[in-house]
Amino acid sequence: MPSSRLRHANASSALPMDVRLMNSTAALLAALLVIGLASLLLAWAARLPAFAIRGIRVEGDVTRNSVSTIRANALPKLAGSFFTMDLRQAQRAFESVPWVRRAVVKREWPNRLAVRLEEYRAVAQWGGDDASKLVSRFGEVFDANLGDVEDDHLPTLQGPEGSAPQMLEMLRRLGPVCERLDAQVETLALSARGSWRIELDSGAAIELGRGSDDEVIARTERFASTLTQMTSRYRRALESADLRHNEGYALRLKGISTGASAAAAANKANKR
Repeated sequence: MPSSRLRHANASSALPMDVRLMNSTAALLAALLVIGLASLLLAWAARLPAFAIRGIRVEGDVTRNSVSTIRANALPKLAGSFFTMDLRQAQRAFESVPWVRRAVVKREWPNRLAVRLEEYRAVAQWGGDDASKLVSRFGEVFDANLGDVEDDHLPTLQGPEGSAPQMLEMLRRLGPVCERLDAQVETLALSARGSWRIELDSGAAIELGRGSDDEVIARTERFASTLTQMTSRYRRALESADLRHNEGYALRLKGISTGASAAAAANKANKR
């Protein structure tokens, strides 16, 4: 037996180089042909009606949209069978549905899709009264039908593009300060130069000025700590205030206009 194997090896090595090259090429071509046929067979099988998407299971947040509405918006954008469907494209199709923040799409054997949705939670309106954009709790600006918003008292944020996260954080910090004035922020505006302005639900407007967030909050807290003394003294409601003055503010009460430093206003009120 060993001598037989040796003779076979010697016979193979004795073949001319061009013959051995031809044999190797033929073997390679045969392998490629088998792989190509297998690929064609798989591609043909993947397109069989048995593997066409027959159902979609929707889970998660469906508060703003019914399942039928979600399917009506997303299905026209889906293409392919169970095997050929691009899941990233399917994800984008479901995320294009109004109010949908995030979609996770998975295949379910043999012909279904499982979709888990997360909806936006609106905490503010973006822009003016005629705008159709809202701000989520994560500071994301998204398009939506304002008629779908159940809360009629969402504050409005107005600022440069991309500033929504910073403005939302400022709104959260200003809330407790304004509560000391028995008011809530109705509009928070940030200019292109970085100057802050708020309008309260009482109708009063306050220029907060520029600076870091901590500086603006500290300035507003000083104002809030003395405003009640001023309004009690004159028995007038706040109409507007300008906090952009060094160590003080300009104040306008309904029917009265005056300018005073915060410290001086407190001292005068305490002397009465």
